[in-house]
Amino acid sequence: MVLFLLLVALLLSPTGEAGKIIGGHEAKPHSRPYMAFLQFKISGKPHICGGFLVREDFVLTAAHCLGSSIDVTLGAHNIMGRERTQQVIPVWRAFPHPHYNNMTLVNDIMLLQLTRKVNVTTAVSPISLPRDWDTVKPGMLCSVAGWGCLDVNMSLPTKLQEVELEVQSAEKCTSRYENYSTTTQICAGDARKKKSSFRGDSGGPLVCNGVAQGIVSYGKKDGTPPRVFTRISSFLPWIQTTMKQYELQGPD
Repeated sequence: MVLFLLLVALLLSPTGEAGKIIGGHEAKPHSRPYMAFLQFKISGKPHICGGFLVREDFVLTAAHCLGSSIDVTLGAHNIMGRERTQQVIPVWRAFPHPHYNNMTLVNDIMLLQLTRKVNVTTAVSPISLPRDWDTVKPGMLCSVAGWGCLDVNMSLPTKLQEVELEVQSAEKCTSRYENYSTTTQICAGDARKKKSSFRGDSGGPLVCNGVAQGIVSYGKKDGTPPRVFTRISSFLPWIQTTMKQYELQGPD
């Protein structure tokens, strides 16, 4: 894993500067036991994404994080270290949303079924998904965490970073992104503050009051907020149906 990360760092980071998720800080170690670190390849090149554990054998992430040979690391804080809390599990099969559009990033959501169930510990455990009636309203304070790029110079951290973001009105994103969907996406991040998720954080959860309400999807290339998150509550039937369908099946 260390060699893989060094390759990613070389591809992403021309400066090697230290820093934080844009406007954020280092998270308390293992305070987010649902966080997953994804490593995969696209056209032979290494890539990383975030994700989060939603059942002992399923991780939720963004559909644009689909690649080959996906490995999921759970229980990590320092991804360059060999922490005893870490569990590295390959993905058995990936389920990108059937109506995902890789041009507009509409329906940017994907379930990953692991080859085995995780060993639930204080450092590894699922996060709750929203209920049908849960709503995310402008003004709510939520948070995002990840091991993605720290700034526009694209330097990478080794330890999990987190940042607090304020949910914005839909108008803030409809005026900024032509394909923004008010029903299936959430707009978050105050344009007046330099606080944001960034490259490599894709697929991580937008957590509001302890519940995963969104998935890091996309934003402007300069990292400025607000940015777009997939609205999980809009996809609950698909999530529940998919996980139930494959609940009792083992590897082929």
